[in-house]
Amino acid sequence: MNRTKQEKNKALVLEAFDTLFNKRDYAAAERYWSPHYIQHSAHIEPGREGLFNLIKSLPATLKYEAGTTVADGDFVIVHGRFSGFGAPVNWIAADIVRVQNGILVEHWDVIQDEATEEQSKSGVPMFGKTFPKYE
Repeated sequence: MNRTKQEKNKALVLEAFDTLFNKRDYAAAERYWSPHYIQHSAHIEPGREGLFNLIKSLPATLKYEAGTTVADGDFVIVHGRFSGFGAPVNWIAADIVRVQNGILVEHWDVIQDEATEEQSKSGVPMFGKTFPKYE
């Protein structure tokens, strides 16, 4: 069965994120990110090297968990959680990636601190099925 372009792009982005953020395999990650990668995130230096250097600067405890993933044409959006990166709270992010010819070429994100159960007015977690426990 042939997978659609959207299915292939979603799988590619999830594999790329796991390779970089969780496995921290920078050589392998170069296969996923274009050398001409355009970075729109306000907290990351330009290009692929800016992203890789940011990840290299974070603690080895960094963990990325992917949640809902949607694709439309060349664009993939992943709703995920970043934890263990040295901040007092986790980040919940919607990462928007443009894929071209099987490689990540452009990125935008929307990030917010993950709320605890006490902070949540809705009473439901921002990510997954349980609230984070912070000390």
